[in-house]
Amino acid sequence: MGPTESPDRATEVLGPDVAENVIGRYSMVRDYGLAEFHWTRASRGEPWEGHHVTLQVHRLAHRDRRLVNETLRARYGRFAPRLRFEKLRRLLERRGVPLVEIPEHTANAPYFRTFWQPRAQVGISVIGTHGEYSTPDRLRVGDVYKIHVPMTTREVEWRRTQVASGGAVAP
Repeated sequence: MGPTESPDRATEVLGPDVAENVIGRYSMVRDYGLAEFHWTRASRGEPWEGHHVTLQVHRLAHRDRRLVNETLRARYGRFAPRLRFEKLRRLLERRGVPLVEIPEHTANAPYFRTFWQPRAQVGISVIGTHGEYSTPDRLRVGDVYKIHVPMTTREVEWRRTQVASGGAVAP
């Protein structure tokens, strides 16, 4: 499932066990444990449009198997409590899928680093250094924190522009 799927399709695929948050009239998040789907709409009468999906990989460190939706467990099996970025990177490179490091938001640097796969428009947030109150205690440096789809070329260029101008993100 991609970020443009409808709320009905998400429920059809992942089931009704979901925490739903409607933020104001124009944003909605459905949390399926590991996967969060985000939708927006122009007005109350308009249909929801898919905005992005985030895989909250850091939640696996809690070792609560209920955090991974039954549908995902049935399809992919057991999930390890941590996903090491270098392992993921090696697997992707063997498949011809390179990752590029991009600037991190200043508020998150140096605690997090972001890597991007341009063709798939996927962003991967990784623990860069441990920081008390800044990073989860159960994760180590080099663990994947989350995977975000889409991370558009526009967002990546904005981050790079901010770094070049001394703005809101750090390399």
